[in-house]
Amino acid sequence: MSNSCSSHDCTTVPAARPSPRYRRVLWAALLINAAMFGIEISAGLQARSVSLLADSVDFFGDAANYGISLMVLGMTLTWRARAALLKGLTMGAFGLFVLGRAAWSAATGTVPEPMTMGAIGALALLANVSVAAMLYAWREGDANMRSVWLCSRNDAIGNLAVMAAALGVFGTGRSWPDLAVSVVMGVLALTAARSVIHQAVAELRSVPTTV
Repeated sequence: MSNSCSSHDCTTVPAARPSPRYRRVLWAALLINAAMFGIEISAGLQARSVSLLADSVDFFGDAANYGISLMVLGMTLTWRARAALLKGLTMGAFGLFVLGRAAWSAATGTVPEPMTMGAIGALALLANVSVAAMLYAWREGDANMRSVWLCSRNDAIGNLAVMAAALGVFGTGRSWPDLAVSVVMGVLALTAARSVIHQAVAELRSVPTTV
């Protein structure tokens, strides 16, 4: 889930220069996560599933992590902190959107479409397992490399939660399983955003004003 992928370790650039192969894998992971973000947010709106929307936030956070890791390689701490701050603010905005959408769905009694939830959840699980497999070779690398691999591995939990919510909606005909999962994921997104923003602000304050 988002909270497992948005710690400072996930945005810290490794001290050693990454290999060209590692760069290619990061690019592939970035493209997969960006594509799944688009797919899930579209499917979530169509199926009226808040948990799918919440999981799309997780894919956005991962895509941002990979993008920042690639973008700020060799840049100064100031630019790394600014990029992390932007990511944290955006993640926080999505977290608020998810919680707001959950409240709206609860108030209106909207029941999501479980078949779409399950199918997209399974596709998301396949995407995260594929990325984790690509990053497996660097699972014992430095803190940044290991954390990036752990991000994709742990994200599978969120996908399984969405699939469980779909099963719960299918079995009960009610929306509460979808809402329960979405609230948990929305809160985790806000918690992760707060952590990233706090760290980025601290790093910006630590940089001399002449830089």
